[in-house]
Amino acid sequence: MSPEKRTVSWLLGVVVLMGALSWAAVPFYNWFCKVTGYGGTTQVAEQPSDHEIDEVVRVRFDANVDKNLDWSFKPMQNRMDLKIGENALAFYEAVNTSDEPITGTASFNVAPEVAGYYFIKVECFCFTEQTLQPGESIEMPVSFYVDPELVNDRDAKWVRDITLSYTFHRTEPKQAALDEDPAKAVN
Repeated sequence: MSPEKRTVSWLLGVVVLMGALSWAAVPFYNWFCKVTGYGGTTQVAEQPSDHEIDEVVRVRFDANVDKNLDWSFKPMQNRMDLKIGENALAFYEAVNTSDEPITGTASFNVAPEVAGYYFIKVECFCFTEQTLQPGESIEMPVSFYVDPELVNDRDAKWVRDITLSYTFHRTEPKQAALDEDPAKAVN
């Protein structure tokens, strides 16, 4: 093989490798955040906690709305003081203030970031799209606990104030997109 063909083959291989790495970056980053709690990403449990300890943590609640979403959105409580490991239920309220049906999806994070690994959601409205009709309001629950292992973590054991923050973003409803083009269905 000539040096020119070898160089072109090598460069083509680099381009393919870079494309593959960039394609894999988002799923890998999401996986990394879920496993480590990096960036305030919370963990998810299938069932409530069965163990609590006699130390108290304060959870504060924050709500934001993307500027493209005509909703009001707020926590129904500002904070909760609970034992570490205690199962808790908090509520948020969203109101569609526009004159059209709007679908939104919530993103979330926890601060400080180190607490994300120990903030466990059992049930959350952020796992599904929310479609509200004009003027409609909805109360949305989030069931959670703070894992007692928090007190054994070298970096997180001092955390006693945690903020759970949600931001609602406008999204296109999945069902409407499927009704328009059934080829968009993903199996």
